[in-house]
Amino acid sequence: MKKVFFLFLVGCLALSCTKVVDLKLGNAAGQLDIEANITDVDTVQQIFLRTNVPFSATNVYPPVTGATVVVSDEVGSQYSFAESSPGVYTSRPFVGVGERTYTLQVDKEGQTYTASSTMPGIVRMDSLSDKNRPLNRHQDGRDQKVVSVYYADPPGVANQYRFIEWVNGVQVKSVFTYDDQLTDGRDVTVDLLEQDIDIYAGDTVKVEMQCIDRSVYTYWFALESQQANNFNGAVAPANPPTNISPATLGYFSAHTTQTLTLVIK
Repeated sequence: MKKVFFLFLVGCLALSCTKVVDLKLGNAAGQLDIEANITDVDTVQQIFLRTNVPFSATNVYPPVTGATVVVSDEVGSQYSFAESSPGVYTSRPFVGVGERTYTLQVDKEGQTYTASSTMPGIVRMDSLSDKNRPLNRHQDGRDQKVVSVYYADPPGVANQYRFIEWVNGVQVKSVFTYDDQLTDGRDVTVDLLEQDIDIYAGDTVKVEMQCIDRSVYTYWFALESQQANNFNGAVAPANPPTNISPATLGYFSAHTTQTLTLVIK
């Protein structure tokens, strides 16, 4: 195992990611909510369009139908997204390319929404491991576990990361974001500390690592911070900063992706 650089600040941020809040924030209803991802996996790409409801209402978001959705890149490629089911717009399979900028355009009822995102170069996870979670034990004596991610941050390049965790096929709702302002060029360990799902020996944990650009990092970091504030009872939820213009809910992310799976011992 590579020598691991333990970052106190990263640990503090991860410790704060404990309270699960819905990602459709704010109490105003009727806004367009765009969830758009382009990845470096050769697959059908999907974009979701919904209408938000008040934060206090039930978590059912009406689909937005009849929109025109196109993604293009800086070398002239263009990908049309057809509505495969209400609110779900699907392209033919294609592979996003690292360090290439992609532009999203959504046209709906005379309004055009645009966003751009640059797919970073990929940074690979080295491995996953688990360890006992301090001061957390089941009433039957079993130790709770926490999963750690290991990767080497490339030197001299600004990098931002998002991690998604699943436990026995169920996605953990905590948001995990990190950048390399204090870890540039180092071997890094990230502990995915959350209180959404207890993890024990025998569980199967999958972790996805996304390399994201700065604007997308800002979006997810704001949600991560709101989870921490909501846990502490500090502030009411608000809409995170979007990279979509004119401003609406959601984000457009062109990112690399990699997953590893670990059976907890």
